[in-house]
Amino acid sequence: MNFYNTTHLHYCGIDLHARSLYVCIIDHDGKTLLHKEISANPESLYRLIEPYIDDLVVGVECMHCWYWVADFCEDHGIHFILGHALYMKAIHGGKTKNDRIDSYKIAKLMRGGNFPLAYVYPREMRATRDLLRRRTRIVRHGADLKAHIVNTTSQYNLPPNKVNLKNVSARDQLKSTFQNPEAQLNIDLDLNILECYHRELSKLEWHLEQQAKHHNPVCFSLLRSIPGVGRILALTILYEIGDIQRFESVQNFASYSRLVKCKAESAGKTYGTQGNKIGNAHLKWAFSEAAVLFLRGNPDAQKYLQRLQKRMNKAKALSAQAHKLGRAVYFMLKQEKVFDENKFLAG
Repeated sequence: MNFYNTTHLHYCGIDLHARSLYVCIIDHDGKTLLHKEISANPESLYRLIEPYIDDLVVGVECMHCWYWVADFCEDHGIHFILGHALYMKAIHGGKTKNDRIDSYKIAKLMRGGNFPLAYVYPREMRATRDLLRRRTRIVRHGADLKAHIVNTTSQYNLPPNKVNLKNVSARDQLKSTFQNPEAQLNIDLDLNILECYHRELSKLEWHLEQQAKHHNPVCFSLLRSIPGVGRILALTILYEIGDIQRFESVQNFASYSRLVKCKAESAGKTYGTQGNKIGNAHLKWAFSEAAVLFLRGNPDAQKYLQRLQKRMNKAKALSAQAHKLGRAVYFMLKQEKVFDENKFLAG
């Protein structure tokens, strides 16, 4: 947990909503200078904070609508910080909660050096990252549709369809499977949506690759040098990391990627782990997938996994390999070097 501890003349805490803002400004001595609710638009916000804009820091909680406030502050040269939602919930909890109190607490946390920081993702790459995340949700919905087709086949006690639904010819075979017309319409609905997804995602993935080559072609090429890491995994790792220089150590990066578990200890006793959900779930997924794909057609990697399995079960061995891949990616991007498989397996 990192805290913001820089001093300023004015601290502006904003309780952020989609249509309104509750703004609280306090000075260096803790005196409340302004406490008011306004509509959520840049003009109203600027008119309100303009008298205090000299040496002002603006802080908001990391909610879904913080983008425009961050861009507003960047355009006007105002220092902006983003609060980690989970940590802030633990810090400024209380018996009474409303927008007025929340904005005041945010300002007080900044002044007292207890404001937990989240990463302000760069504006130029933010929309592409969100588009990539949207693609992931669409792909998972497509997997649900394919599972529904398989389950419906079992429901009517028909032979299993061992076809690859990625292929157009395979989808055509399923258009005359069921005698019941309503059951067939149910499957046709799934197939039509899958066809639309396939067509749109193909165009989307090409566009994402072009954006990656524009934003950070070097890192994208470095990630593709890892065996088993294809276009989608490389895009996910690239855009979820953002700027690798924001991680001071490989331990911080591994923790952010959910590749390590933190022990819960008290009085010399261990009570399991905690905080396993804090971090980037997309990076956790990407490195877990990369650890499995790294083994395909790679006898040396398979032998390495077998050595790990002598000390732990297969699931933990794959987690250890994902952790090691994450560490390798950190140093690859920091030093701008391609993946060295011999060095990786020798460790």
